[in-house]
Amino acid sequence: MRLPLPTPGAVDLLIVAGEHSGDEHAARLVQALRVTHPTLRICALGGPQLAAAGAQLLYDLTASSSMGLAVLAKLSFYRALIAEVVSWIGVQRPRAVCFVDSSGLNLRIAQGLFTRGFSAKAGGPTKTLYYISPQIWASRAGRRFKMAAQLDSLAAIFPFEPACYADTALPVEFVGHPFVADDYLAPVAFDPMGPVLLLPGSRRQVVARIFPLLLEAYRQSGTTRPAVVLYPSEEILTCLQAAQLPANVTFRRTGESAEPVGAAAVLTASGTMSMHCALAGIPGAITYKTDPVTYLLGRWLVKVAFIGIANLLLKESMYPEFIQGAATPAALAAELRASLEQPARQQRTQAQAVRLRQILQGSKPGAAAAWLAGQLASGSLGRVRGVQ
Repeated sequence: MRLPLPTPGAVDLLIVAGEHSGDEHAARLVQALRVTHPTLRICALGGPQLAAAGAQLLYDLTASSSMGLAVLAKLSFYRALIAEVVSWIGVQRPRAVCFVDSSGLNLRIAQGLFTRGFSAKAGGPTKTLYYISPQIWASRAGRRFKMAAQLDSLAAIFPFEPACYADTALPVEFVGHPFVADDYLAPVAFDPMGPVLLLPGSRRQVVARIFPLLLEAYRQSGTTRPAVVLYPSEEILTCLQAAQLPANVTFRRTGESAEPVGAAAVLTASGTMSMHCALAGIPGAITYKTDPVTYLLGRWLVKVAFIGIANLLLKESMYPEFIQGAATPAALAAELRASLEQPARQQRTQAQAVRLRQILQGSKPGAAAAWLAGQLASGSLGRVRGVQ
């Protein structure tokens, strides 16, 4: 593959965001940065939201995101992608690269930049930054030492993460979670009279495995409420439409309206949307199923009490978790009924949402964009155009 050349002029910043959620977070970062530094030249490997925010999109990575064994099937693609990105950076010499989440891809690009001497840590011209820390607190904690050797700075969205790097020389700053920013438009809200939300995820392999489970749980719950399924892309919609759908199940693309979807309860895959629902105080349950080999590897590598980040932050089960063999339609149907019919369950979830928002609140508004602007303006880079 070949990445296109940027439009004429030096590139100040390249952003690399490999998934739909990373595209969303990076787009907000670019929007905030452009308010104060409108002359910055920003290119991106990401998705449509980064393009809409004003970055020159070189390649849509969100259309190719994979996980688990599905990555193995695309191994040659990812190797070629990493090699091309590293070469592009070496030729174009952006002042900085900001990696967003997607550690499996981004840390390999950082390694390539370091090995070939393109990154600032290796004596090159390009500063390497990371927004949204890899989950080293859940698995492969030893990665932090290589990250410290190859990265210039990291912005974390969870308050406990800076301490995870305390034994390294990597500067880590907690900048708050993007979902609790004052100007953030949440895609969901709690409405006790609203429909049920079914959220099977944003990766095709996960959706194909989990969506039939959610549909059957919805059927077995016996509720007469309609259900709404949120999806992030046309690829995922095609996957969803392959299922046998009850008449009262409708689809809605995330981001297609400024108005959030009000819902009384949710059955959700673990991931970004589960966090949206937790902050909105929508009661429900989390489920996750993958292929047996990926699951066994995950059990071996991941050392946390919960897979839902809201549960981890609260240190209690805001959302009961049903994983692999425990993820049955009957179990999820029972949780859905309880979420719809028990006022105490709804009140507890609302109280937990308030606590969660307090935990995630950053030290000041716009901290993530301020961190990135500060990194662009500091150190051996000198002054970037429009960044003083």
